[in-house]
Amino acid sequence: MCIYVLLPSGTMNDIQPINETTVSMRHSIRRTAALLLAFIACFSFPLSAMALEGEYIAIRKEGAGRIALVLGKPLAEGGKASAWSAELDREIREGLAFTGIFNMIPPPMNLFETGASGKRTLNFGALNSIGAEIFAGGSLSAEAGQVKLSMAVYETFGAKPILSKVYTGRPDNLRAIAHAFSADLVQLLTGRRSVFGSSIVFVSNRSGFKEIYSCAFDGSSLSQLTRSRSISLTPSLSPDGTRLAYTDYSSGRPGLKIMNMADRRVSSVRQSGVSIDPGWRSNAEVATTLSFEGDQDIYLVRPDGTLARRVTSSRGIDLSPSFSPDGTKMAFVSARFGNPQVFILDLGTGQTRRLTYNGNYNTQPSWSPAGDKIAYTTMEKNGEINIFTIRPDGSGATQLTSGARENESPSWSPCGDMIVFTSGRQGQKKLYVMNANGENQRRLLQMEGEQMQPSWSFIR
Repeated sequence: MCIYVLLPSGTMNDIQPINETTVSMRHSIRRTAALLLAFIACFSFPLSAMALEGEYIAIRKEGAGRIALVLGKPLAEGGKASAWSAELDREIREGLAFTGIFNMIPPPMNLFETGASGKRTLNFGALNSIGAEIFAGGSLSAEAGQVKLSMAVYETFGAKPILSKVYTGRPDNLRAIAHAFSADLVQLLTGRRSVFGSSIVFVSNRSGFKEIYSCAFDGSSLSQLTRSRSISLTPSLSPDGTRLAYTDYSSGRPGLKIMNMADRRVSSVRQSGVSIDPGWRSNAEVATTLSFEGDQDIYLVRPDGTLARRVTSSRGIDLSPSFSPDGTKMAFVSARFGNPQVFILDLGTGQTRRLTYNGNYNTQPSWSPAGDKIAYTTMEKNGEINIFTIRPDGSGATQLTSGARENESPSWSPCGDMIVFTSGRQGQKKLYVMNANGENQRRLLQMEGEQMQPSWSFIR
């Protein structure tokens, strides 16, 4: 069941586009009223059912079942508009299905009913009879070379309108329009940001060299980022997505490189020795392991490659930094007591405590966006490598993968509902995604060669 929170009218700020395209998402109570009138003209909904007294956000509890959604194909007239509507409908359906949040229910045969006036209205009784919790539908039109998608969302029990919004963009950018609506729907119903508009960076040997690539959250829009014709490893995007940190071996030894994603210019850390395994603390600092002072400890480095400060100091190798959402704590791997284990450092007090005790070999921590869990990789006694999650206090260790050979390098989605990881379950290493509880494990993309070390961006 969904719980709805009523917000006073006019409290929601204008929502910005998910990227620098012509996608425009204007949303205010006055604008909403105008859109409702236009939507009524398409669907002929009763005015009383469309009246909005505020904004509703449905909060989906963690562990709750999937949301039962009926999605209506946007109404359109004309050849081009009908084709655009079909593509938008496909993109929305595929994107929402990817999230694993929704149970997509086919609309009932009697989705609409005709009243005494001859106008069609939504048949909420029919929607409730098939178990639908949410209905989303709308209309599509073209204006001045732009596609205009008008969408409305209803909570079916009580016929409550909870969203009405217009999305516009170029006909060649329908995917962005579809994902803009999908992102709003997920955030409306979960209270969290979604995967739409996010990117995954990873390593692949597709070209014969280990280079870094990026793809969209669903494996589409593949792009090669480095062309060193050498070895590039451990990619990590800054929180705002403007910089990529990675380990580069083109000089013959591992060194930290930081790429500006806008112009692809690259800066290097200005220290001798090795520099490996970066992880961003904020847009202004990235942590990496350096050896220029003898031991291999973790340091904070600025985006221009200059050193900020040292954060660990112990015998043995410290590496694989991952930060809590507020940047005050750092999970990392250390061999200070022998075999690698995950530790947590409080950057304010300087105190360090061991997090993992089960298993002799625990590595690759990844702190969740909500801050409540840390995913990590462990080597088990039977030789399998599997992914677990654990709370930052050391309780609640949960195994997510099993019986599938090597599973490693977990990285959380921006919403915290999903994890991307590497698996060798089919022979070669490939990228997979799963729900945060380990369910719904499936291959992310079809690509030649091996793919490994994914990192999911925390931006939209």
